[in-house]
Amino acid sequence: MEGYQKNSHAVYDIKYHVIWVTKYRYQILKGQLAVRTRELIRQGCEARRIGILQGSVGKEHIHLLLSCPPSLAPSKVVQYLKGRSSRLLQEEFPELKKRYWGQHLWARGYFCATVGNVTEEMIRNYIANQFSGEKNEIFKIEDEF
Repeated sequence: MEGYQKNSHAVYDIKYHVIWVTKYRYQILKGQLAVRTRELIRQGCEARRIGILQGSVGKEHIHLLLSCPPSLAPSKVVQYLKGRSSRLLQEEFPELKKRYWGQHLWARGYFCATVGNVTEEMIRNYIANQFSGEKNEIFKIEDEF
């Protein structure tokens, strides 16, 4: 099972494409601020055992392709990375506190999509062909009592 990750109770391959933007889409992620943002996101991912497969820091947004353990919900991953990076960046760069007086560096929302090698159609066919039976059923029982 090449390409899969394992923990004590699961074998998995969970990948998310995540994007979030700065509040008001201010183009502030330049120079040292961009470098430090990348470092903080790397540290946060490493601490939670989240793999960064690809990433970029734009002037007003972050793009990440993440590999996550099944115990972490995507919403919690984004909440953790945005919250931690915002707090630490505002501590290190006092000029951000003037622009973001509400202490919110990132906009509220984010984009998240799952990524995988198996299509929905492949999974449907795999499940449908587990046994012979009624083809029109969506949720089948293999052994009828």
